[in-house]
Amino acid sequence: MDTSPTSLFDSYEQDFQQIVSSIRDKLEGDAKGDVAEQRKAALRRVEMELDEADEMVSQMEIEIQGIPQSLRPSYQSRIRSAKADLQRYKKQSKDLHAQAARSDLLSRPGMGGLPSSDDPYGPSSDRTRLLAGTALLEDGSRRLMDSQRVALETEEQGADILRSLRGQREQIQNARDTLSRADTSIGRASGTLKRMIRSASSQLPSSSFSFF
Repeated sequence: MDTSPTSLFDSYEQDFQQIVSSIRDKLEGDAKGDVAEQRKAALRRVEMELDEADEMVSQMEIEIQGIPQSLRPSYQSRIRSAKADLQRYKKQSKDLHAQAARSDLLSRPGMGGLPSSDDPYGPSSDRTRLLAGTALLEDGSRRLMDSQRVALETEEQGADILRSLRGQREQIQNARDTLSRADTSIGRASGTLKRMIRSASSQLPSSSFSFF
C-alpha cells in the first residue's frame, strides 16, 4: 500500500479524470443526439457526475494541505487545471440543457409553425408558446440553482473537514512535544538517581551489597 504524502491526492485526481472522461463522452454523444429521451437521460447523468467531480476536487484541496511545501506548487497547478476542466464541462452542460429546452418547445404540437387559431389563449397561440417556454426556462434555472446550492454545501463541508484535520494535527503535534519534554525530564531524573546511588554505594563498607 502506497503511504506517500501524495498517494491520496493522486488517487482522487485519477477518480476525477475518470469521471471527467465519462462526462465528456456523454456531452459529445447522447446529450447531442436526436432522440429527446436519450438527451434528457444523458444530461441527468452528466449533472450527477459533475457533482461527483466537484467532490473529488474538494478532496484534492484537502489532501494538498498534507503535501510537503517543496512539492505543493505543482499539485496546486493540477488542482487549477482540474477546476478549469470542470467549469468548461459545466458550461457545456448548461448550454446543452438550454438547447434541449428549446428543442422540446419547438417539437410540441403547434409550437413550430404559425398559430392555427385566432384564439390568443388557444394551444397554438403566441401567448401559449411564450408561457410554455418561460416555464421550461424557469425549470432549467431552478435545476441550475439546485446544482449551485449542492456545490456550495459540498465546499462548506470540505472546509469544515479541513479545519477539523488542522485541529487534530495541532493536537498530535502538542502531544508529541509533551512526550518529548517528558522523555527529557525522565532522562535527567534517571541520571540524577544513578549518581545518588553510586554516591551512596561508594560510602558503604566493602562488605555491603553493591547495587551495580
